Amino acid sequence: MRIDKFLKVSRILKRRTVAQEAAAAGKISVNGKEVKPAYRVKVGDVVELAFSTGVLRFRVLELKETVKKDEAGSLYEILA
Repeated sequence: MRIDKFLKVSRILKRRTVAQEAAAAGKISVNGKEVKPAYRVKVGDVVELAFSTGVLRFRVLELKETVKKDEAGSLYEILA
């Protein structure tokens, strides 16, 4: 699954275009490397997402095309 779609499906970011813009601006890295919106994310990848207020690090636990709002949190785990 593409990183931009994963961020939208998991509801970490609200819209896929926002995820694409973040990746294009170099604000998303997977396993320590900057990635483009088309990067294929895999289970076990550690993703870092830079916001203006800080950095969100999480590990991908599961990949699904669609999930309900209350199940979105089960796709990843937040890392300290």
